[in-house]
Amino acid sequence: MDPFRFIIALGPLAIYLMLLGYVNLRRSPLVTTGTRDTALLAFAVVGLVIVGPLELFMPQEAIVRFRSASIVWALLLGFYSLCVTLFILLSRPRLVVYNVTPDHLRPILADLAARMDESARWAGDSLVMPQYGVRLHLEAFAPTRTVTLKPNGIEQSISGWQRLDTELSQVLRDAPVSPNPLGYVQITAGLLILSAALGWMCWQPELFEQAMSQMLRL
Repeated sequence: MDPFRFIIALGPLAIYLMLLGYVNLRRSPLVTTGTRDTALLAFAVVGLVIVGPLELFMPQEAIVRFRSASIVWALLLGFYSLCVTLFILLSRPRLVVYNVTPDHLRPILADLAARMDESARWAGDSLVMPQYGVRLHLEAFAPTRTVTLKPNGIEQSISGWQRLDTELSQVLRDAPVSPNPLGYVQITAGLLILSAALGWMCWQPELFEQAMSQMLRL
């Protein structure tokens, strides 16, 4: 691999790791929607997609027809964006809470659900809020201190999930937590990747320019 493709492949991933590191070092949990979480993940892997399947299956006939590889790359990235958008639109609503444990989140969520909907009830790790049309269950990933609120059943109210997102975000702002040590690892990994990419580019600028010209057909 050359320095140009190395930067494209791992640059977005490094930025994503540093962003996650910042979130995990916060002193309060962060709530985000499944839409934003999926979009950020798609951004993290877009470089790997570019130097992988997109470049491998680059239609050479299109380059000849448009007389520019840049136009074809723009079309391919547009196709990738449309695929991500379609996946998001077809996905059911969910919420992701970073930097929190299930034992910390559950009592806060239980108190919030009781205030929002008097008929709210729990069954194990599942919560039903009939007045808001929300049925969910908690799924935790302990190594990253992340809890996902996933939908239970097909019938879900988008407005109900949006209201839960707003209320839960406000409540968790006042729920201090200790920073997650994993954040230091994520930020360090991101910085090392970016440093290696920039160092390689500065060490072999001719190879960088050659690879860029080859990939973009300049």
